Amino acid sequence: MNIGDVIFQLFTFICLFGVFFGVFFLVRSLVTKQPSKLENIEQKLDRIIDLLEKDKKN
Repeated sequence: MNIGDVIFQLFTFICLFGVFFGVFFLVRSLVTKQPSKLENIEQKLDRIIDLLEKDKKN
C-alpha cells in the first residue's frame, strides 16, 4: 500500500463522517425549532381562549 492509497482512504472517511455529522446537525436543528413553533401556537390558543371566556362573561 502506498501513501496515495492512505491519503485517499483518509479523505474518503473524513467525507463520510462529514455527511453523517451534517445530517445529524440538520435533524437536530429541525427538532429544536419545533418547540418554539409549538409555543407560539400555544400562546395564540391561550389568547383565543381568554377572549372567548371574556365574551361568555359579557
